[in-house]
Amino acid sequence: MEGDGDYAVRAVGLRKTYGEKRALDGFDLTVRRGTVHGLLGPNGAGKTTAVRVLGTLLRFDGGRAEVGGVDVAARPRRVRRRIGLTGQYAAVDEVLTGRQNLEMFGRLFHLGGRRAKARAAELLDQFGLADAGDKGVGSYSGGMRRRLDLAASMIMTPDILFLDEPTTGLDPRGRGEVWESVRKLVTAGTTVLLTTQYLEEADRLASRITVIDQGRTIADDTPEGLKRSVGGDRIEVVVADAADLPRAAKIVARSGAEPVVDETERRVHATVADRVAALTDAARTLQDEGVAVEDIGLRRPSLDDVFLRLTGRGV
Repeated sequence: MEGDGDYAVRAVGLRKTYGEKRALDGFDLTVRRGTVHGLLGPNGAGKTTAVRVLGTLLRFDGGRAEVGGVDVAARPRRVRRRIGLTGQYAAVDEVLTGRQNLEMFGRLFHLGGRRAKARAAELLDQFGLADAGDKGVGSYSGGMRRRLDLAASMIMTPDILFLDEPTTGLDPRGRGEVWESVRKLVTAGTTVLLTTQYLEEADRLASRITVIDQGRTIADDTPEGLKRSVGGDRIEVVVADAADLPRAAKIVARSGAEPVVDETERRVHATVADRVAALTDAARTLQDEGVAVEDIGLRRPSLDDVFLRLTGRGV
């Protein structure tokens, strides 16, 4: 395990208990350098515990972990020099300006007054906050605060950044702003471990995803690989009259696997191999047989489908 330069984070068999509760129960993780790696799981699955253990904020009870090639248990101070950590809620002072916040963090990291000011200016520009740098943080939008929080975690330019649900509570615009900032960090060489409950966020940002449930890794693959694991493309038909469901199912079955019928939503769907041919044939036959359709289309598996299949729960 020691000294593998391809990986920024490696964990094998991590265990952490709180009384009788096993927050981590043999958790495994490998994160390649220079990537965004998503960590998905339902509430209570162990995501935040894993981040706190890898970030040296919690001691673990068993297993092994390395961050930046350094043993987390044996050399936690050395690990801290290589990482940044952004928690679920922005940790900036709303009374101060954005620039003052960053200068304060710089001084806390012993940069000295002149270097702290210079670094604050660099980060304000990097995160698109230069025009708002001298405004009070209390006037910032949610997305701006999170970007400022990200900037603060980058004061020392860490090799590895842990982001624990960074866009919780943000509107779509705010999430988009944070996503763009994360992409820029990775382009500049930072490795990001991202925990999130927003499946779209993981799909947009992560090159690889680990799914955790009940403290264990239950899947690890690329987003597309995870989607393929629950089946291929499918055709979906919603009929106007529930009485037409049997006929619609028979038509859909011609081009795909055994169809699934949802009487409540008047929906029929089935996995298909040749997506375009299946859609064309189904649409033509439904029309020829006089089956009124409210909606017809091709659907690809989503991470929500993956999550539901793996954990038995949606997000």
